[in-house]
Amino acid sequence: MQHKTQSNQSLLWIGAIALCLSTSGCKPDDSPFKADNESLRKQLAKQESVVTSLQDGNKVMQQQIDLLNQELRDAKKSTESAKAEAKTAADNLTVQVAQTKKLSADVQKTAAAHIAQNIHVEEKGTQIDDIPRPLSAVAKMAEEALSRNGYHVKVSIKTDQKAVYVTERKVSPPASLEVAGFRNQYVVSLQTLPSNVTRLSVKADFEKLAQGGRILSVSAEEAAEIERSLIGEINKALAASNKT
Repeated sequence: MQHKTQSNQSLLWIGAIALCLSTSGCKPDDSPFKADNESLRKQLAKQESVVTSLQDGNKVMQQQIDLLNQELRDAKKSTESAKAEAKTAADNLTVQVAQTKKLSADVQKTAAAHIAQNIHVEEKGTQIDDIPRPLSAVAKMAEEALSRNGYHVKVSIKTDQKAVYVTERKVSPPASLEVAGFRNQYVVSLQTLPSNVTRLSVKADFEKLAQGGRILSVSAEEAAEIERSLIGEINKALAASNKT
């Protein structure tokens, strides 16, 4: 009887162990899910790291962009400032050039007036004609008459009140004022008189040339004739200008 009881207990232990083994064998194996979860966790951590790196990179890039924009704004301000300074300098230079030109013109005008006042053309032995025209008109016609007859002006002094022309000595045959074989040099003086009248004075340094280059004496009447010829040329030109 005791032996039978021990056998029953043995069977109970064996059954319990078998039940435990059976229960353990029926429990699902969750090791693949753990591996997948671990892999997903690692991927998520890696992605989070990448996102964090990208965010940090974007911050750095934005800082660089902000810095570049600031540099561009500073450069634009500097360029605009330089343009403004250059324009101011150019305007100042223009004003200075204009002032210099005016000063130079004033100096030249003053010098010419001073020289003209101190130049005295000896009226003795010259032909004089008072012309009822302003000095500027007579001066223009005198210049044209000299040029038309082959005389080059080497000295010219003009002011509002006076003008003096000294021509080069012309040796070649003239166009109309003299005959071949003569040479001449003119000193022409113009002076403003009251009532819009201009006094024209002409002095001729007139010479006759003989063969071999000898200079022959010239009478006062011959020189006066040459002087009157130029006065006549100027009056003809003034008359013609009145008709046009």
